[in-house]
Amino acid sequence: MRAPALYSVAGALLLTALTTAPADSTTVAAPGADERHGTTVAVARAEEAGITFGDCAKDLELPDSVKCGTVSVPLDYTDPYGKQIRLTVSRVPATHKDPHNSKRRVPSQGALVYNPGGPGGSSLHFPLIGVLPAWKRLAGAYDLVGYAPRGVGSSAPVSCQDPKQLLTGPTDAPTHPSESYKRERIARAKAYARGCAERTGSALQHYNSLNNARDLDVLRAALGEDKLTFMGASYGTYFGALYATLFPSHVRRMVFDSAVNPDPAQIWYRSNLLQSAAFEGRWADFREWVAKHHDVYGLGDTSDKVLRTYEKVRGWVAMEPAGGKVGPGQLQEAFLQVGYYDDYWPARAQALSAYLKGNAKPLAELASPTTEAAVGKENTNAVYTAVECNDAPWPTNWAVWDRDNTRLARVAPFETWDNVWMNLPCAYWRAPRQQPLDVRTGPGEVPPVLILAAERDAATPYDGALEMHRRLSGSVLVTERDAGTHGIAYGPNACVNGYIDAYLLSGRLPERRASCEGHPEPKPERPEHRKAKKLGKQTETKPGGRP
Repeated sequence: MRAPALYSVAGALLLTALTTAPADSTTVAAPGADERHGTTVAVARAEEAGITFGDCAKDLELPDSVKCGTVSVPLDYTDPYGKQIRLTVSRVPATHKDPHNSKRRVPSQGALVYNPGGPGGSSLHFPLIGVLPAWKRLAGAYDLVGYAPRGVGSSAPVSCQDPKQLLTGPTDAPTHPSESYKRERIARAKAYARGCAERTGSALQHYNSLNNARDLDVLRAALGEDKLTFMGASYGTYFGALYATLFPSHVRRMVFDSAVNPDPAQIWYRSNLLQSAAFEGRWADFREWVAKHHDVYGLGDTSDKVLRTYEKVRGWVAMEPAGGKVGPGQLQEAFLQVGYYDDYWPARAQALSAYLKGNAKPLAELASPTTEAAVGKENTNAVYTAVECNDAPWPTNWAVWDRDNTRLARVAPFETWDNVWMNLPCAYWRAPRQQPLDVRTGPGEVPPVLILAAERDAATPYDGALEMHRRLSGSVLVTERDAGTHGIAYGPNACVNGYIDAYLLSGRLPERRASCEGHPEPKPERPEHRKAKKLGKQTETKPGGRP
């Protein structure tokens, strides 16, 4: 069922391949007294200054109900009186309304701060979520607070290349690259790392997860909160766990949705290898679903036949790009999303189906790069790269990357090389690396943390949630069984949502572990159904992102 054997083979290969430390690059010492003093100074300053909320900048395209402000944090926490950067913060105050009892006034429980992951994700639009039915109870009790972390958007943005370079295409994306293609990608990775250093200068090293955790404590203080209530998804769970380790007495309640493996040995080289292995299983889940609905899509009545159809389309768009812009690289990027969210499955299956019937428009609309998105995407990629490269040692010898990923790609070809090219600038990084913090809390050090995980999550494999659960004493793990959507908080699973409500609204938790039956698979959509839905429905943007 659903390719567990293949996943096991990939995992075994990784264990064999990764018996030695992954990196030989220069690192900086673990955080010490200077950083602690700098954080104390910044927190005291934020407590006094607070945040003045007013109208949001027009380019954020937020309605008047959302108010924005800024909080200053040190670029370098060892120099708290030196250069400051401003983080943009958004908020919608608690409504004090009970959606089930209009006469009851709900007492305030303070601010709920949300981070969607990445690295590179912004939650400035998060406060809008309170109008959705699943979130209304929380919106009654909490001020919903979003923010752009350091480097993201308007918060001292990081850039590594001209955004116009992202609009070049169509591009190739071989699952078994040639030596000449590898040399080309190595050159591009070196140029990208050089661009990050040249565009950001000496400030580059300060964009890292430890500083994201420190910034979160400064934000807590600026909001006037003695203790932090926080929900993080994907990468947000990692620096949330760093926060719990660094500031245990400042934690009120924390929800970690789709938890990253916080083991220092996994950050981040091994983590990406394990992610690539897990994506192969989720890619197989998608193909099985498509095969079950062969009568709708006509892409093949077995998983293998669907794969052959997809590879056929890859070959065709290599010869004649769909819409003139979608080659194998753009096709691959669009279909990687099926590993994150199963509600993306129908649209992608339908786009392939239409293409095979001679209509390339749906595929072109789905996968073509757009000028409007280029600046934001470039910034997101830059922050992702800066944080992951700064956080930990990486191999600096290409032979290590080539060995590990060539082995892995034999059994997990779908994401493996794409993940390599995404992260390869870290091999040639020009800023010093951090030593990852040993995330761990002892009995009674922090209030119980609620961890949510889907068993077949590919972006943050389930073993990571188990490791997070082991390392955070007193934490509770809620598992969505036989499901793989990345980011399950307030999705379609009422059982999962019930546990979150009970915890955030009243502090109630189950015993150390609980589980929920997986939510139903998406229903296939025929073209006429998609047209009808398009007329009147706006879909919620899912939390998460690439961890």
